[in-house]
Amino acid sequence: MSTVKEAVEVAVPIRTAYNQWTQFEEFPKFMEGVEEVTQLDDTHNHWTTKIGGVRREFDTEIVDQLTDERIAWRTIGGDTRQMGMVRFQSLDNMHTRVELVMDVESSGPAEKAADVLGMMDRRVKGDMRRFKEYIEERGGESGSWRGRVTPG
Repeated sequence: MSTVKEAVEVAVPIRTAYNQWTQFEEFPKFMEGVEEVTQLDDTHNHWTTKIGGVRREFDTEIVDQLTDERIAWRTIGGDTRQMGMVRFQSLDNMHTRVELVMDVESSGPAEKAADVLGMMDRRVKGDMRRFKEYIEERGGESGSWRGRVTPG
């Protein structure tokens, strides 16, 4: 598994940054290669991605979610294996640090080559930069989910 980390500072309050991140179906608007995310229920999402010409569909499960602090997930079933966490830290009333850490296991030869070349790292850096632009241009969130998901 490869670990990818990236953080950005966004010029919105922590509540706004967190609320927007809970709107998983909006991810294709700022995540390269993500074609569609369908929220199945409070803790499950179905993803369709196309990266380097390879289309994948997989499901994720949120395993820990604490309002305005963190969201952690893992894939379930299928041949895509990843887990990750996004953390939110208030820097002041109008600035938030958003940090993403992902562990991704490359499954095919093209994905393994892309991983060796650092493409996953660059993609995540770009996604986080686009999230910053997306939320700052909006000035507010498109929705929110403020529930609690407890590990275990």
